[in-house]
Amino acid sequence: MESQITREKAWELLRRYNKDSFHLQHALTVEGVMRWFAQQLGFANEVDFWGIVGLLHDIDFEQYPEEHCIKAPELLREGGVGEEMIHAICSHAYGMHVDVKPEHLMEKVLFATDELTGLIGAAALMRPSKSVQDMELKSLKKKYKSKAFAAGCSREVIEQGAEMLGWPLDEVLQKTLEAMRACEVQVANEMAALQ
Repeated sequence: MESQITREKAWELLRRYNKDSFHLQHALTVEGVMRWFAQQLGFANEVDFWGIVGLLHDIDFEQYPEEHCIKAPELLREGGVGEEMIHAICSHAYGMHVDVKPEHLMEKVLFATDELTGLIGAAALMRPSKSVQDMELKSLKKKYKSKAFAAGCSREVIEQGAEMLGWPLDEVLQKTLEAMRACEVQVANEMAALQ
């Protein structure tokens, strides 16, 4: 899988349509998570592709929330992004906004982890450390089971993603937590550089 766009250009493209620090941090987190999964799952030669898909996955969400992943192809094509990457990006909204089904393992990982990174991030903010470094699976599961906690993060989508991957939910939770631990400092540093 060829990226067809450099990471630097992808970051510029994302920032053309996204100004809110919450959305930028989410994009960087999902990028880091996708890079971690690429390495772990034997796709080290596709790390940049997986990462850029993660970085750009919500490119249209801030300005066009009602047209999420409907407006994205236009913005991505204008930015020089290839069709393979556009398909991968849009597949994470399958069943919600679009009929682009996740087919590649990478697309299924994005589908399963996108909402989950938001939930884990919200859980981290509740901790004294404000970090995922000391978060245990047990405490994450407690937050996950509380429907009132991070109610905007769809458990249904996360579970559907786990099913697509053929992984038990606990495995998806544990691996995504590990992926977020691995990229937390990098994300914080990039966000600090924007100040």
